[in-house]
Amino acid sequence: MSPEPPAILNAGPFDGVDPDEFVRAAMRWHFDRATGSRYWLDRADRLGFDPRHDVKGVADLALFPDLTDELREVPVTDLVPRGYGSDVRLVNVFDSGGTTGAPKRVVQLDDWVSHSTEQIDRRLRAHGLPAGTQWLTVAPTGPHLVGDVLQRAARSLGGPGLSVDMDPRWVRKLVAAGRSDEVESYTDHLVDQCRRILSTQDIGVLAATTPLLERFAREDDLLERINGSVRAIVWGGTHMDPDTRHLLATDVFPDTPLVGMYGNTMMLTALLERVGLNAAQPCVFDPVSPYVFLSVVTPGTREPVGFGERGQVIVSHVSKSMLIPNNAERDTALRVRPVDGQAGDAVADVAPVPTVEGDRVIEGVY
Repeated sequence: MSPEPPAILNAGPFDGVDPDEFVRAAMRWHFDRATGSRYWLDRADRLGFDPRHDVKGVADLALFPDLTDELREVPVTDLVPRGYGSDVRLVNVFDSGGTTGAPKRVVQLDDWVSHSTEQIDRRLRAHGLPAGTQWLTVAPTGPHLVGDVLQRAARSLGGPGLSVDMDPRWVRKLVAAGRSDEVESYTDHLVDQCRRILSTQDIGVLAATTPLLERFAREDDLLERINGSVRAIVWGGTHMDPDTRHLLATDVFPDTPLVGMYGNTMMLTALLERVGLNAAQPCVFDPVSPYVFLSVVTPGTREPVGFGERGQVIVSHVSKSMLIPNNAERDTALRVRPVDGQAGDAVADVAPVPTVEGDRVIEGVY
């Protein structure tokens, strides 16, 4: 019989639990021989500290080294906590985009699916997204996380989700090889698929990446169709600079609300743009207590930058099903105070770092 987890670890995203208490309970769960995963139990003796005693809250997650490179090779079954027992339901295995090396893999269990979907659903509804309308999602699907997140969002709002898949890894290879003509042909292929759907289906929500939205803006028929019938646009999967965001919101899609989404594989979810911002304000993303914590630091020293200053984004995911602490993302952002009730930093105007370990970061269509 599997051990019972601390009750707090079953808390939903809007239950208002104390983030520090949640983190302490997660440390006991992930580093107990009866409940922790094989990966973390094998790694514990080499950490140089005891998470069960030394991690007293969110701030102490900085004690962990960034171990995400090890997720490139760890068997995925070694990531599942033993406390789930033999009846564990492994819903998905996702991996990172492979922009800066071999992909890193994470697992998604059904309880985390529920928590992630609930917080995204609640925040989309706060933005006024219509319920019961059809979505068109243009994003990578498995093994990428973003397509799954968007499809679940459509279902949670009661609408069918139509989709067009994309392969960002192939496009990055083409860009790196200087094969721009093939990149353009592939983009045309994506646009043609979207055109067929938009011209025949009543699409109320369009979810797409920044490069695709910019490409749609060059097609008069698509622009007319989107502005005439789409009631909201969710952009995500890539970054949008402030000038592009302002142009799209005020000139290209002036009557269609744009809602930003920032997420990555190591978060195991997505963050939605803060409600109430206009196109002239920085695009702010708040963390999701008690699961996803952000900090913005000076690269190298990991010291926090001042509020309003730019630094590297550090992400920690803490849940009953996964522990991914102190992960240095390939993003920079402005440090912003979070809304009440959220621990850690909020981030604004997220942008990619130009290089990682000497390799140029290529965004492509994603």
